[in-house]
Amino acid sequence: MTEQIDFTRYTRIKASRKGRVLTLALSNPALMNAVDGEMHRELSRVFLDAADDPESDVVILTGEGDAFSAGGDLNWMKRGFETGEKGPDAAEAKRIVFSLLDLEKPVIAKVRGPAVGLGATIALMCDVIFASDNARFADPHVRAGIVAGDGGAIIWPQLVGYARAKEYLMTGDPVPATEAERIGLVNYVVPDTELDRRVEAFADKLAGGAIQAIKYSKVSVNIGLKQLAHSILDTSIGYEMLTFTTEDHKEAVRSFLEKRKPVFTGR
Repeated sequence: MTEQIDFTRYTRIKASRKGRVLTLALSNPALMNAVDGEMHRELSRVFLDAADDPESDVVILTGEGDAFSAGGDLNWMKRGFETGEKGPDAAEAKRIVFSLLDLEKPVIAKVRGPAVGLGATIALMCDVIFASDNARFADPHVRAGIVAGDGGAIIWPQLVGYARAKEYLMTGDPVPATEAERIGLVNYVVPDTELDRRVEAFADKLAGGAIQAIKYSKVSVNIGLKQLAHSILDTSIGYEMLTFTTEDHKEAVRSFLEKRKPVFTGR
């Protein structure tokens, strides 16, 4: 028998259970669940653990408190180019995407507040996405002077088409929940007070179904998405790593933290 997975070793992701449903909550609430170095490392492992977990058949992915994730922690990025602290790791970034896409159990995203950058990517790569009416989705990598390399270039075009995807990825503009539902970015938008109940009911519906058939239907649909990810991710992450070294990235981070308008030079 497979040993029970110890999710208590995670510091930036909290796990809870109800029946055969496992809930994973991103946890950095002081920064709206922004992704720092520790969360990035944990995201590269947690979906592998969820896959091996013998006590669950369905996974809910959410954020602690009133946000899903505000995206990359800019203070972490600033320390990277000022002190040499290790920044986002390309191998970890690949594992996050592929371990999520490889996870055979159905994954339901429950999104409140902002789902930004990598937060948006992992929410949108889930199988079914429920959003509160206060949610908003954005991939503003370009506003930080870097390429949308960690999966946005894969998933946005598949959900909303290439024209809309390029608009949102090149501008970083946010998509409010109602617009996200209208254009097919998410499955459902519900009043915030109903979000927990609606997600729980859908998770229970899946958990009570023919779970092997459900899992392998999801796996079959994901084959094409995984092939696309394999063809894109090395290049997009490579470009992202390149832009982490630019002056525009440094200017974007500093100007945001200093609450001023950035002055980009194309360098």
